[in-house]
Amino acid sequence: MSVKGSVTTSDYLNFDSTLNKAIKLIKNDKNYKLGFLVVLGINSGLRISDLLSLKYSDLESDSITLLEKKTNKKRIIRINDNIKNAFALLKTRVEEHEGFIFTSNQNTVYSTQYVNRKIKELFGTKKLSVSTHSLRKTFGRQVYSNNNETEKALLYLSDLFNHSSPAITKRYLGIRQEELDDIYMSL
Repeated sequence: MSVKGSVTTSDYLNFDSTLNKAIKLIKNDKNYKLGFLVVLGINSGLRISDLLSLKYSDLESDSITLLEKKTNKKRIIRINDNIKNAFALLKTRVEEHEGFIFTSNQNTVYSTQYVNRKIKELFGTKKLSVSTHSLRKTFGRQVYSNNNETEKALLYLSDLFNHSSPAITKRYLGIRQEELDDIYMSL
């Protein structure tokens, strides 16, 4: 929990290791729904409020159509193979395939605070500040990296994240000190 008025930022995670750990959670852990939430988050770039509002029926086609809670804008997300495969795994662990996906044993939708706590427990390190927002940032970094860190990728992400400019998106993606050190060491 952050102190009122303080600025907190979350780091992005390594996409591949996060995906692999999340898949393991779905397969073998009591936190299997959280594992699916992580896969969905790093592959869709959705905010936690939108992830928690998803129902099983929302993932039964090739895309997810939703009205974003924060911006009230319609968004269509293509369901990639990572999401499809993880969803198929999740359905083997869950008896009921109706209603909200991310619910507790008491059938209440997870709170953002609960998900933040679990993500910190499962994915946090001493060096990284992680939260639900880390999933969205991880998505952004992966898209940026997969597109050779081009200005075009920044433009797409800026639009996708509803940022007012690519400069804001660049700052949002966050270059860590290690990356700056690598630049100096490469000379």
